[in-house]
Amino acid sequence: MKRVVSNSSIASEQIAAQYADPFFSAAVIAWQKQHGRHALPWQQTRDAYRVWLSEIMLQQTQVAAVIPYYQKFLASFPDVQALAAAPSEAVMAHWSGLGYYTRARNLHRCAQRVVAEHGGIFPRDPALLQDLPGIGRSTAAAIAAFSYGVQAAILDGNVKRVFARVFGIEGYPGAKPVEDAMWQRAVALLPQQGVESYTQGLMDLGATLCTRSKPSCQTCPLAQRCVALAAGRTAELPVRKPKKAIPEKYTGMLVIVDQGQVLLEQRPDSGIWGGLLSLPEVAPEGDVASALERATAAFGSIASYEALSGFTHVFTHFKLHIAPFQITLARRLDGIAESGHVWYPAARLADAPLPAPVKKLLLEVFREADLFA
Repeated sequence: MKRVVSNSSIASEQIAAQYADPFFSAAVIAWQKQHGRHALPWQQTRDAYRVWLSEIMLQQTQVAAVIPYYQKFLASFPDVQALAAAPSEAVMAHWSGLGYYTRARNLHRCAQRVVAEHGGIFPRDPALLQDLPGIGRSTAAAIAAFSYGVQAAILDGNVKRVFARVFGIEGYPGAKPVEDAMWQRAVALLPQQGVESYTQGLMDLGATLCTRSKPSCQTCPLAQRCVALAAGRTAELPVRKPKKAIPEKYTGMLVIVDQGQVLLEQRPDSGIWGGLLSLPEVAPEGDVASALERATAAFGSIASYEALSGFTHVFTHFKLHIAPFQITLARRLDGIAESGHVWYPAARLADAPLPAPVKKLLLEVFREADLFA
């Protein structure tokens, strides 16, 4: 029978032939085995739950910041069944301070789907993993490679930087044509054996040697073949994202205090700090006294208020300028149970599911005013 070959198969073979380089993967694997990271908590297991948890936490977050959160999570949620069954408030409280809170909501939803749809076992197929909440193509590949030894290509920010410099790739890696070409290269460069060491090696190279600034080229196993190093362009590659003016937003936050408690509100699931507790907010401009009276009317009458020191919190896409006001009530009204607000004890604030800057503000306010009683 005559073999029928599709145009897409021919194109894939041509791409593989163009980018294939077994010496590249061999160099990465050899370096990782001798010089790479081997003592990270999630490297001591092939348990897909623990690998998945670490990969989600490591998105946009440095290893040093992740380790204590990872350990705390496992202490409270030792397996995917425990995480799936946990209340969302408990999950968000454990994530508080780690940032990018959509990850926490997706983490919880993902655990619930793994239990409901996969019997509590993470799939080994990267395509099935990618179908779960919060798992993209690169994360799915990392989970499959580290947990099951599946030959799948990763392409996170560290790998993009290594590829851009070693192969002299022009263009911003976040642009789709550039990223698509990098994916083709990533697949073509996969080794036939040792995918775990290769995958970890790429991550380690980007995190420890091929860093954004001051890369350690003299100890890099890919230095002899690095286009950027040969051309003196390590500071130029990868091409940076075109700059845009960062929007600035302003808000007033109300620290309403009464009897050793503070009034908090539940934020909607979407938007910044989604699903966390936070402080009620008002527009910080205009007649502040009237705005505070209107915002506080449903909870009681104001005895006094004080403007606290303002601060700025920088998100990925904008800056938020926060003007806090501490309010003491003359009389507190009851009946807020169904309003999305709660009176929260000051003694429990350290473990509350709060955004990091809000938690820091509240702990300082209560500590300085000696209101923890």
